[in-house]
Amino acid sequence: MASPTGSVAPQQPLFRAVASSTRQIYQVLKCISFTAKVQVQITHDGIKFAADHSRVMQGVAFLDKALFTAYTLNVPGDGDSDSLPQFQVNLAALLEALQIFGATDVAARAAKAEAESYRSNLRNYRPDAFNHQNLGMPGTCCIMYEEDGAPLSIVLEETGVKTQCNMMTYTSESPDDIPLDRDDLSFKIIMKARWLLDALSELAPMAPVRITIAASPNAPYLSLSSGGGLGSASVDFSSGRDLLETFSVRDRWVQSFKFDFIKSATEAMRIANKVSFRGDGQGVLSLQFMVEAEGGTASFLDFRFVPYVTQEDEESESDNDDE
Repeated sequence: MASPTGSVAPQQPLFRAVASSTRQIYQVLKCISFTAKVQVQITHDGIKFAADHSRVMQGVAFLDKALFTAYTLNVPGDGDSDSLPQFQVNLAALLEALQIFGATDVAARAAKAEAESYRSNLRNYRPDAFNHQNLGMPGTCCIMYEEDGAPLSIVLEETGVKTQCNMMTYTSESPDDIPLDRDDLSFKIIMKARWLLDALSELAPMAPVRITIAASPNAPYLSLSSGGGLGSASVDFSSGRDLLETFSVRDRWVQSFKFDFIKSATEAMRIANKVSFRGDGQGVLSLQFMVEAEGGTASFLDFRFVPYVTQEDEESESDNDDE
């Protein structure tokens, strides 16, 4: 008689995280939906999603592990950065999967936001009293990555209905980050993100191609200006604590950027509580947004922009070439 064999324990997935709601995850990831694919890196502290546009604009969304009720990463070895899971995934497919339950509500909100993309009326920030979370309807979202090269699985369960979406993963390209020299910051300003959204709403009707951002230790302390086929406009901010929570300017800093690139961050401006302006000596602009969630946890979005080359930069480069 054959002896019974012991049951083999199922292999643990490389990564598994469970969230009680997809709302915050969806909102944060939608802010960087200006590219088709995003770079994903799973760490012990959270999940990093990075979008890149021709190395002149980058958006990084970080989902802290505190957003999840369960978070497990089984990395072999020492768990250094080289052994952490990294891959690319189609962001549009991921967003579609996250909003399977309540797709109609999300589509309606998206259509309203698109029709009123620059409005910052308080009504646009009010939570929906009839969403599933506020009504107490149970639901969970499980993000799972079995092994290197495996699909990224999103398992949604709500009121007894379970749906699993498996998305193909692609080889990681690991693009270099746009460098921001933190040791050579020309200015740092923290303000409410909604004020920045309001400023862009004043500039957008001019149909501008460029936007010029100036920070100065003297008035006007922060200025956004642009011009287009329909005219020109500018918005100046005072240094009062009611508008600028933190204000630190070393030298006058003026750079121009493509308006559509800055406009790509409007979704982050809409949902974030605060934004941190930073600019370094090379002219790189960083907009870092803090998005607070229920329970005191926060997610962060970091956008970086490369400025237009100015005439002074071109002259200095030609002088260096002559030497």
